[in-house]
Amino acid sequence: SSGINAEWPLRPGDPFTIKPLDKEAVLKHAKECGGRVITVEDHYAEGGIGEAVAGVLSNADFITKHKILAVREIPRSGPSAVLLDMFGISANKVVDAVLDMVE
Repeated sequence: SSGINAEWPLRPGDPFTIKPLDKEAVLKHAKECGGRVITVEDHYAEGGIGEAVAGVLSNADFITKHKILAVREIPRSGPSAVLLDMFGISANKVVDAVLDMVE
């Protein structure tokens, strides 16, 4: 019901840490997913995993498309589900990003 096709080459990855980032794995999985990458982080984008992945993808020998989902405004208190959606990093927002990426 999400609109995501089970045949699309999708895979989650959890690098756990920015350093050391497994550059070879990032490039391998990006290539196997048609060069499309979405990174999601629950803090500011600056200095995060999205920027680290962008740096790796900038050296790829294939065309890539990368979207960084991250907190882009001053955080505040509230119910986690509401905040995740507000900051664009909820499961629904990830699905939206995937659908946008494959259009």
